[in-house]
Amino acid sequence: RESGGFNGGIQLAIERLLADPDFLFRIEGEPVDMSPGDSYRLGDFELASRLSFFLWSSIPDDELLDAAEAGQLGLPLVLEKQVRRMLDDPRANALVENFAGQWLLLRNVRQAFPDPVLYPEFDEGLRAALARESELFIQSQLREDRSVIDLLSANYTFVNERLARHYGIPDVYGSRFRRVDFDAGHPRGGLLGQGGMHLVTSHPDRTSPVLRGKWLLENVLGTPPPPPPPNVPALPPRRADGKVMSVRERLEQHRTNPVCAGCHAPMDPLGFAFEHFDPIGQWRETEGGTEINASGTLPDGTKFDGLLGLRAELLEEPARFAGTVTEKLLTYALGRNLEYYDMPTVRTITQASAEHDYRWSSIMLGIVQSIPFQMRRVFEPKAEDN
Repeated sequence: RESGGFNGGIQLAIERLLADPDFLFRIEGEPVDMSPGDSYRLGDFELASRLSFFLWSSIPDDELLDAAEAGQLGLPLVLEKQVRRMLDDPRANALVENFAGQWLLLRNVRQAFPDPVLYPEFDEGLRAALARESELFIQSQLREDRSVIDLLSANYTFVNERLARHYGIPDVYGSRFRRVDFDAGHPRGGLLGQGGMHLVTSHPDRTSPVLRGKWLLENVLGTPPPPPPPNVPALPPRRADGKVMSVRERLEQHRTNPVCAGCHAPMDPLGFAFEHFDPIGQWRETEGGTEINASGTLPDGTKFDGLLGLRAELLEEPARFAGTVTEKLLTYALGRNLEYYDMPTVRTITQASAEHDYRWSSIMLGIVQSIPFQMRRVFEPKAEDN
């Protein structure tokens, strides 16, 4: 203040605050008497902070801090009570925006820009409706503490008039979103039938079975493909005779290259299941005058026809999808990538939650009661850090 006046003094204080790691990051202090590589259990206040940022993306409230101050938060019954209370709180909706937004790429709906010449009907109202549909759907799953498998098997969604018109759903009027239930065999039920997912896994001018297959491998099957090699050529739009090829024909030609086939063989057949949905999520029967072929093959050789066939095959192994959800949730809760030594924890949580039909609460309780969540390892610098 003496050197720069009142405004200069305030500016200096704010600059110092914004540059302070203790302000910018959630730092968990390490005991001074431990060596690099040693493990230790978090204190109650560190556990309260980790829990609140996991479920609420925010700081602990008074009740959580009171339990920590009393030294009781580490008790299993007290911890379970706090987790259930926090999941019932509206602040748990942060899981939808942050966890689901990252895991399922729902955040990308707001950055997707389909070609306005090819898809003039796409507007900001539709973009907002597609994002809101997925948010309300996942909120309902969490609020009702349903099985995570219902993300795939649910026969309902949430629409307003704009989105209902886009989907061809009759008798929905007004801007208010409401739940609509579908008959058996309808392709719109669950995450896989929602237009937001189709939008973020497409190119501006066409669908992409590659992106959609990759999304399914990473986020549903938990088996991400290897990264593509450099300098991959673009898909040829036409045959040698000049006739326009469908996306499926282009990819079949692309897979004749052995270098490309290794990655595309497990991805493309999965992505073909979504070919009835165009880049903005509308249903279609043809592409460029050619009838859609939505058949494909799972990595284990199982054949399916269309999204309904794919969904039925995925539901044959619910533990696989539940394991993927557990792995993604644990990664989000810890704020780091999982290592090989974390995988037994993932399997243990998944197996234990099977007794409770893989409900959200059972998986989350398993995570907060796990060793990776309640313990921490003293940082051990690598040789290149020295």
